Amino acid sequence: MNVLRVVIVEDEAVTARNLAYVLQSQEAGLTIVSTLSSVAEAVAWFNEYPNACDLIFMDIRLADGLSFDIFVRAAISKPVIFVTAYNDYAIRAFKNNGIDYILKPFDEQEIAKSLQKFKSLVAQNPQTGSNTDVNLLMQQINQWIKPYKRSFLVHFREKLIPVETLRIAWFYTANEIVYARTTDDRQYIMDFTMEQLEQQLDPQTFYRANRQFIVNRNAITEMDFFFNGRLLIKIKPEPDERILVSKARVPEFKSWMNN
Repeated sequence: MNVLRVVIVEDEAVTARNLAYVLQSQEAGLTIVSTLSSVAEAVAWFNEYPNACDLIFMDIRLADGLSFDIFVRAAISKPVIFVTAYNDYAIRAFKNNGIDYILKPFDEQEIAKSLQKFKSLVAQNPQTGSNTDVNLLMQQINQWIKPYKRSFLVHFREKLIPVETLRIAWFYTANEIVYARTTDDRQYIMDFTMEQLEQQLDPQTFYRANRQFIVNRNAITEMDFFFNGRLLIKIKPEPDERILVSKARVPEFKSWMNN
């Protein structure tokens, strides 16, 4: 294999560009044949160009559905390295089926290891990553992947009431208690930790601004520059404490807001 041809399936433009840059810096002559941002776009491309690449890097959750849907609607016989933010159960599923994964956020060393594993597997078995392998992976991984929460059941005046997730402007933790504030300025105590909430919330809509706050992009009104390169998030309803994004995380936050 003289020139390695790669397709990237990723709906976050910044992540796709970063992945392409790291791949090309790790492998001389590597060519990014195409970057696809949705299930629909990927299905159309792979059906038209089934043999135009040697390797696929694919995010699991895309804007219009799970990337596994692509394999149902298009015949893909090329090896796939999945890009995932899922937990250890999902990672074990990848390992058991012999298809590599990269855990977000990835770094150059992880990319290099994945490329080397791909070369080794292909050298041993040219059919590595066949559609059969992917079908086995789909069956196993779907046991663990669950949709993002659409609502939470919360305690309110000795009752349990459902609160739509999109109505929550921000989550806040203090003294080991997690609160949710809705867009109509009501506050509820949550039965989850902030880490558990991160796993249940759509990362396209909610962002962990710091240790205390998870914010809904639709509730953010503006951002002010703050001391030492930080950003001050203005949000409605306004919390009692400032919501600050550290200098180190400002680029990531800006990319999230621009997506």
